[in-house]
Amino acid sequence: MEKQVIQSVGFRNIKDNDGNVCGFQFKVKLPYYRGIFLSQLRPGTLYIDGEKIEKEDITWCFKGEEFSNEQMAQDFKTHWGTTTPATLKVKKKGGLAQGYHDIKYGFCFTSSYMPPIIQNGLDPDKESMVYMPEFGHHVNERRLIIV
Repeated sequence: MEKQVIQSVGFRNIKDNDGNVCGFQFKVKLPYYRGIFLSQLRPGTLYIDGEKIEKEDITWCFKGEEFSNEQMAQDFKTHWGTTTPATLKVKKKGGLAQGYHDIKYGFCFTSSYMPPIIQNGLDPDKESMVYMPEFGHHVNERRLIIV
């Protein structure tokens, strides 16, 4: 895995069952040393080349299983470990053109030992005043290429 949260490996267009390009995918790693359960995850807003992608157009994939944001919020059993990146599949008719693309995406998560006052203020779309990657709070940006 790469050091950056947004991984370059796995960034590509995806096709539906009829072979039509229906979106794209990319991978993110968890910047936390313990891993989390999906119900702890707080997904943010995805921007690709400055275009906002609606949350309902994003599916998170862990170990071959796909989850919507709503499903993750209710899932107290599936664990996301630190050594396995998640794949985010994004619905976008026609996918992305060949070339470079700018991705901006933030997410955060709750932890049992964080005081509620800190957890209540978590906003995955804004940098916190104190950058604490161990608490998973960071807005990530990366420029990747599709060939």
